[in-house]
Amino acid sequence: MTPDSANNPATPTTAPAPRGYHRAWLLLLTLPYLGLCFPAIYARATPTLFGFPFFYWYQFAWVIATSCLLGLVYRKLRQPE
Repeated sequence: MTPDSANNPATPTTAPAPRGYHRAWLLLLTLPYLGLCFPAIYARATPTLFGFPFFYWYQFAWVIATSCLLGLVYRKLRQPE
C-alpha cells in the first residue's frame, strides 16, 4: 500500500480472490448442463406433478434452479464495490 492510497478511502484494500476460487464457483454452472444433457434419463411420464409429466416439470425445474445458480455465482464473483 502506498502512502497516497492510505489517505484515499476510495482505494480498495482487498486483494483479488485467487483464480481457483473463481473456477470453483463457475463449476456450479455445469450442473444444469449435466442435468439436461441426457434426455433418455428423464424422458418418462411418471411421476407427475399437478398433472404434468415428469419430462416437462423436470426441465422447468431446471429453469428455476439455473436462475438461482446464476444469481448465486454472480454475487460470489462480482467485484467488491
